[in-house]
Amino acid sequence: MNATTESAAGPVQLGLRENWPQFTLLVVVNVCVGGLVGLERTTVPLIGARTFGLTDDLAVFSFIIAFGLTKALTNLAAGALTARYRRKQLLVTGWLIGIPVPFALAWAPSWGWIVAANVLLGLNQGLTWSMTVNMKIDLVGPARRGLAMGLNEAAGYTAVGTTALVTGYLATAYGLRPVPELIGVVFVAAGLGLALTVRDTAAHVALELSRHPESLPAGESTALAAVFARTSWHHRSLRGASQAGLVNNLNDGLTWGVFPLLFTDHGLGLAAVGLIKGLYPILWGLGQIPTGHLSDRVGRKPLIVIGMLTQAAGFVLALALLDTPLLAGVLSAVALGLGTAMVYPALIASVSDHAHPAWRTGALGTYRFWRDIGYAVGALVAGILADALGLNATVVAAAALTAGSGLLAARWISEHDAGR
Repeated sequence: MNATTESAAGPVQLGLRENWPQFTLLVVVNVCVGGLVGLERTTVPLIGARTFGLTDDLAVFSFIIAFGLTKALTNLAAGALTARYRRKQLLVTGWLIGIPVPFALAWAPSWGWIVAANVLLGLNQGLTWSMTVNMKIDLVGPARRGLAMGLNEAAGYTAVGTTALVTGYLATAYGLRPVPELIGVVFVAAGLGLALTVRDTAAHVALELSRHPESLPAGESTALAAVFARTSWHHRSLRGASQAGLVNNLNDGLTWGVFPLLFTDHGLGLAAVGLIKGLYPILWGLGQIPTGHLSDRVGRKPLIVIGMLTQAAGFVLALALLDTPLLAGVLSAVALGLGTAMVYPALIASVSDHAHPAWRTGALGTYRFWRDIGYAVGALVAGILADALGLNATVVAAAALTAGSGLLAARWISEHDAGR
């Protein structure tokens, strides 16, 4: 691809091959992003129940609600912030905000400190993950977005799962705190150091804008409020992607809180729970490399619909085999992980496909707002249903909601052939 734009670092080109050093650096940054949030997957619900004596499920899940709300709002704000600040500035800021998180999780004197740490974690994740997404999309251009998002999300969620697995074993050997949480210090230090070396991608955005085949339609505003409304409801495909993203992360938020309690109630130890909680995001992560590439070949919609239905089947397996809890947990984690791997890169790529480059960051921010508000909604729904009807009923509700979301995606989402 011939260069048509110059930057301080030399000619600017779009493409994965053309930008592989910076792309690879951003992949490693996202390993650190995922690793930091992975600290919480196995231990924090049990810290609430065992260390701080919380007996109300909604109270235990409050840390997920705080995380989800903060991350969702930060995702939304990130789209507007990119109009005023460079992506690199926001990436570095996100890492600075995350510095206190592992220390607070390790030595918090009360549950309120854990919740406050999750507000900081939500800010960290909203800024750092948003910027790695936007910067990779900027680098590769329209033709390889599915693969780019597969690689990005694979790095992040494989790190989530690996960290969840490691913290489960560390908790078995050394207790719930502080050793498992302190590996987060490595992620923060490495993430911040690498973020300082990343080059900004403003020149790549300018190059894509100059090549975009369609001018911005008359009257199509790029203001955040207009883009939010367009992405959330007015545009049929973007609406379908937003609701599917919300339900997908609702599942993650629900399993984050429910599965450690459900499977320990049925006799599994911390190492086994760590295996289940680690396997789900590891498969989710690694699976996104082939599924992201596949979405560039066959389209986004088939992967989104089949992935949501596969996740619904995962919840059914968790209950159907609960008499053998380890088998139930492992098979459920496999189905949830593979289903999410199908959905995740295809949804982000679909939003990018349907959004004009002039308002794409706002559309991605809006989509990621709805997707990550799912963490809070999932934890809230899980807490209310678990307290009222029990953990099993909560899993049944998740299965039904996920299947319904898949059917809505089939009805609303259409393909867009730009760049393919």
